[in-house]
Amino acid sequence: MQNKNLINPSKLVGIWLLIGVGMIIIQIVLGGITRLTGSGLSITEWKPLLGALPPLTEREWQEAFKKYQEIAQFKQLNSHFTLSDFKFIFFWEWFHRLWARFMGLVFIVPFILFWVKGYFKKEMVQSLIILFLLGGLQGLIGWIMVKSGLNDENLYVSHIRLAIHFMAALVLLVYTYWFALKLIIPNAASTFDSSLKNFALAITALLVVQLTYGAFMAGLKAGAFAPTWPDINGAIFPSSTTTLYGKQISWFSGLINHPLMVHFIHRTLGYVIAILIALWTVISWKKKENSFFNSIKLLPLVFVIIQIILGVYATITSYKAVPQVWGVFEWNAQLHQLNAIFLLLALCTVIYTLGKGNKI
Repeated sequence: MQNKNLINPSKLVGIWLLIGVGMIIIQIVLGGITRLTGSGLSITEWKPLLGALPPLTEREWQEAFKKYQEIAQFKQLNSHFTLSDFKFIFFWEWFHRLWARFMGLVFIVPFILFWVKGYFKKEMVQSLIILFLLGGLQGLIGWIMVKSGLNDENLYVSHIRLAIHFMAALVLLVYTYWFALKLIIPNAASTFDSSLKNFALAITALLVVQLTYGAFMAGLKAGAFAPTWPDINGAIFPSSTTTLYGKQISWFSGLINHPLMVHFIHRTLGYVIAILIALWTVISWKKKENSFFNSIKLLPLVFVIIQIILGVYATITSYKAVPQVWGVFEWNAQLHQLNAIFLLLALCTVIYTLGKGNKI
């Protein structure tokens, strides 16, 4: 006789996916720490299997350090580094990669177990394959990004490559989260409203642009170019955005390459998104017939308010950033990134809930 108290296989799969969501968030946070500590170029090789172990002997450490000494970041920026300094930045890049390997293990072992037990429905197979491909693609993008900085010219990786890596991670995160929602949230929790859903979709599209500019901010270290608020170095609109490091650039190029213009766009988009979310919340407040939706509809507003506060504090403390030192700016910047993820997931949740219900 079957025990009716046993958990539904689809819910088990959903819980497994939510664990994956949590691990992806941790991985993104580790990526942020790696960037903020300037650790991203410390490991100059890609060894998917053997690279799981760090150097274990003094000789191996010296060999790894020697390879780092061959790139421009060491020669022009970190030539004062001792082996101890190198070990510090090596740890964060190594841990970032190790966590990625651990995520792969957490994906493949339960996948095989659930497959053998027949927990996967036919409708899940395509989504699981896409999930696997997205995870592999993310690792490949990460290595291509790192590889681009291992030369005699670049001190850091391109902010555009950094943005691609970050946004690819968010695509993987959202896809996994949406898949989990299909398995865990019952159709009864849905409260179909096309106008509210479309409004939330429009806000999310704008948030995607904002998150891309957030990555540009990080890659260009644009916060330190204007550590003031609410003005930008005493002005409303930044000046001289067609001149960069003594060279003339086009207005279009300035939109994605000039630190002050990127900073201005990132700030302005933040205000626009906050206003739109506040308006969306006012409209959604009238919708009270669904208890689940009632419990989550304030989340985007809460997270966007926190996001603006963290963004302001990250901006006004950006001048305190010290290489390889974790201080007040680094805390603000990292929490700003983490809260942005929560805001994105909150919007995904309300969009899913406002749909017709497409449970697997």
